[in-house]
Amino acid sequence: MALNAGQQDSAASGFDKAKAAEGQESTKKVLPPVRTLPSGPLPPYESLDAISPPAIPEDFHDIGRSKPLSDLHSDRTPSDLSDYSDHNTTKYTDSVVKGAALFLEFYGLSYTPHADNTARMASPQLIFVDGTFAELAQEMADYIQANSAKTEHAVQVGDEVRPLLEKEKNEDALEAIVKASGVLNTVPEKEFTGAINLLIHLVLQSNEPKRHLPAVCSNLLKPITSSPSHGFTLAASALSTIFNLLDKTNPVRYNVFLQIIRFIRQHGQYELLKPRLKNLEAWFADWETNAEDQRKLYIDVADAAAEAGDDEESYHYILKALSTFEREEAEGEEAQKYSLKALKMAISSPTRFDFQDLRALPSVQALSDSQPVYSQLLDIFTEQDLEDYNDFREEHEGWIEKEKLDHEKLQRKMRLLTFASLAASTPNREIPYANIAKALQIPSEDVEMWTIDVVRAKLVEGRLSQKQKVFLVHRTTYRVFGEKQWRELGTRIDQFKLVVDRLTSTVRRAQAEVEQARKAEEEQLAKKLAGAGISSGNPGDRRRQPRQRTDDDD
Repeated sequence: MALNAGQQDSAASGFDKAKAAEGQESTKKVLPPVRTLPSGPLPPYESLDAISPPAIPEDFHDIGRSKPLSDLHSDRTPSDLSDYSDHNTTKYTDSVVKGAALFLEFYGLSYTPHADNTARMASPQLIFVDGTFAELAQEMADYIQANSAKTEHAVQVGDEVRPLLEKEKNEDALEAIVKASGVLNTVPEKEFTGAINLLIHLVLQSNEPKRHLPAVCSNLLKPITSSPSHGFTLAASALSTIFNLLDKTNPVRYNVFLQIIRFIRQHGQYELLKPRLKNLEAWFADWETNAEDQRKLYIDVADAAAEAGDDEESYHYILKALSTFEREEAEGEEAQKYSLKALKMAISSPTRFDFQDLRALPSVQALSDSQPVYSQLLDIFTEQDLEDYNDFREEHEGWIEKEKLDHEKLQRKMRLLTFASLAASTPNREIPYANIAKALQIPSEDVEMWTIDVVRAKLVEGRLSQKQKVFLVHRTTYRVFGEKQWRELGTRIDQFKLVVDRLTSTVRRAQAEVEQARKAEEEQLAKKLAGAGISSGNPGDRRRQPRQRTDDDD
């Protein structure tokens, strides 16, 4: 049978039933001795040895391949078999992990999960199964039939698949089971995980999993009526299990992940999906996903982000979707639709001031033919100023309101962009308050407020001089960097070169003057030494010349 290794409660339930079956007699049995855990941290192996296993149920040894599964406890559900072994495995595993954690903590260490686990859709999961495909399929069908009898739409899938399995028509039998598997959404909460894992196992053992998985995923997107509180968690776990059990290069993973995105959108849980999106490009490479399917998934992610209120993420994935269009597809209806959507998001966003990545896309460039007014507005926001925006508004009177754009937001954004352009074009890096007020078309008393806003937007860095009534620019951001900006940069480089040349000439002139003064001093010193009767051949040689001997010396 099938069991999720992470579902300890389900694993323990069968064991509890087995213990209860022993009756009052079990309480009189002598239990094996249990060692008391010593204080302090334990090595992992001591932690394991210190725990004695619970008593083995009398009928545990009867569970095996010696009997067909149909002969085993008929009242058991898919989540109840192999409970004892899984219960102890889980218990001992938890003990070992706990002992290892204490051991590491004692020595001031910590445990960090392997980096590869972060790339998974969810924590690694295992499914334990026991039995042949035919046995498991028949038990699954009987289980679905029994539970459907409690609903308004009873199905006889157990009787339907029996002759098919006898004739080894496994694919046809599985198709009938999957078709009726919607009943699993009504089974008791504690039985759901075991039952759905068995169904997943059967589907993945099929020759064509892609044929059956859409129906399984579709059922998981529907409400689990037996568990209104935990339905999302149960379904999310099942979808993650399907994704993780498929081989990493299996293209079917793409379809499963698409269903996961739709499931996340349906429940408004985008934040749970967001950390996994960094793996998309690597997954596309593994699955060899074509451009059209990549675009489809990017659009779904963008819609999920937008519904969650994350406009920046939504814009980011729309741009990724637009980048999948070839140049010859740029003028297509779909390309133009999403290009226009991205343009509206870009100009309306209060935090986006760079439009170069958007304008570089062929599909956005094609808007100049299909949407010339929007294209003109994008040009204004990219490289023009507030005066141009006001002229545009007068030229297309009522158009902004008709397109449901917010004039107040657009005007504020244009003022900030105009300030950035003014700072970038000021050669001496000092902007008088009067120039700012004129460019932004605001009263002089509002200049400081707008200066603070533009600094907060990280378009400009600098400081205000209230005494001199100027804004001192330290750094500015160019809105575009085209031919004009290259020429400005060339001019500034020439100016910088001129300053450096002047400094170099000054330094060299000073060096020459120092050298000339040094030589003059040496010459003057040599003359003084010569006048004192000291050889000037070598100013450093200060020995006296020998006096000639006379008769008076005797």
